[in-house]
Amino acid sequence: MAEARASAGASLATPPLRDDDLVDQALTRAAGAPLVAGNRVRLLKDGTENYPAWLDAIRGATRTIHFENYIFYEDEVGMQFAEALASRAREGLRVRLLQDWMGGLGKASRAFWRNLVKAGVEVRFFNPPRISNPFDWLHRDHRKLLSVDGSRAFVTGLCVGRLWAGDAARGVEPWRDTGIEIRGPAVRMVELAFAHVWALAGAPLPENELQFASNVPKAGDTAVRIVANSPGTAALLRIDQLVAAAARERLWLTDAYFAGIAPYVQALRSAALDGVDVRMLVPGASDMMILRPLSLAGYRPLLEAGVRLFEWQGPMLHAKTAVADGGWARVGSSNLNLASWIGNYELDAVVEDTAFAAEMEKMFLTDLERCTEIVLHPRQRRHAMQAWREMRAARRQAPPARPLERGSAGRAAAGALRLGRTVGAAFSKERMLGSTEAKIVAVLGIAALALSAMALVWPLIVAVPFAVLGSWTAAGLLARAYALRRERRALGLPPTRVTRRQQAQVDTPEAEARRQ
Repeated sequence: MAEARASAGASLATPPLRDDDLVDQALTRAAGAPLVAGNRVRLLKDGTENYPAWLDAIRGATRTIHFENYIFYEDEVGMQFAEALASRAREGLRVRLLQDWMGGLGKASRAFWRNLVKAGVEVRFFNPPRISNPFDWLHRDHRKLLSVDGSRAFVTGLCVGRLWAGDAARGVEPWRDTGIEIRGPAVRMVELAFAHVWALAGAPLPENELQFASNVPKAGDTAVRIVANSPGTAALLRIDQLVAAAARERLWLTDAYFAGIAPYVQALRSAALDGVDVRMLVPGASDMMILRPLSLAGYRPLLEAGVRLFEWQGPMLHAKTAVADGGWARVGSSNLNLASWIGNYELDAVVEDTAFAAEMEKMFLTDLERCTEIVLHPRQRRHAMQAWREMRAARRQAPPARPLERGSAGRAAAGALRLGRTVGAAFSKERMLGSTEAKIVAVLGIAALALSAMALVWPLIVAVPFAVLGSWTAAGLLARAYALRRERRALGLPPTRVTRRQQAQVDTPEAEARRQ
């Protein structure tokens, strides 16, 4: 641990990851976001630091408040924020709250939302289920942001609820999470990200408000990228892979629901094999215990390449952060899995600043003091843990951790992805299955056998759900086709049908020559 802290102290002397125009250009194109200079960034840890800063910003707003979050609980913390937002709306401010429909399902009552609307808060729910699009529910708004007056913004991994606040009086620790506060020109990029998803859920923001946010003065000397990931764009996946390829000395990751795909796992493996100190901090306990063996199975290829994995031994670890070479850092809502990389709307801030990166590295090393390192063999575990004896002794004297409450759906999504990869590997042999996956494969086989037996004994029980799903899908596709056809007619576009003879004429060299 002393060596690790010494390496963090030396990080300020390490050149930043972005040390030439080529890397800057690559990161800009990969993220689809420019590097914005002139900002001041403050690192905020857990709900104990984030929530007071959010409430202070809400109470100090003078024009607009934009709040976008995946989960908003109707508990004492949620009520505190609801009262603050309602109070400012009654005073005449434009207060807008965007809540993901699925993330908020069952977390707050209708009366809770009605009271906010009565107070003047504009509330929208993102992507509720629609008959015309049965699979669109897979795309969720997983972003967590707060923007005030277009000049002060928060990009974070925290939702709104007591889980992130803890209860000091009862000895309940808050969930471990990380966020940042941004002041300066980069806030406009946060506003534009909010405006995009807000428009997907209803009428767009007034143009004059966005114009106001474009004139934010400089507030510091920190450069920031705001990476607004949308379904199918994989902007953050490209960033993560580039950083793994460009890191020279250190790449330290913290993730709540890791389920890495082959290209990213290989990028981490290559970095570790090339001598980069790659470390990953993951939760030690899951709110879905059945997924525990799935996570362990995915760690083997990383451990074999020299990536060091640490399990958090406190309350739920929900942070999504990265820091590389003492000059590059990322904080936001994106997990290292396909749901975040490809399926969801996510928001992350990439900070390129040595002082901020040094803070992130210090926080990471502090977190390691409450971790257990994962190794390949029990013998190695005993050897590796000798340096951690003092830490373990201190942890034994600490009060027992409170059982985890139910968390977000990200863990389930990550587990489902890992499950799919395990099934694929069992049949396609695209990779070797580890010994830890034997139980998973056996359970899947028994489940498939049980489903087959059920189909024979009670065919309707199996057939009816598939028939309903198939009918719903068909209705959605036909409704979408009709809507597209009407849109084409409204635009006055010609029919798209081309006969085989016409197609052949179009594709001939003579036709090509005539067109030229």
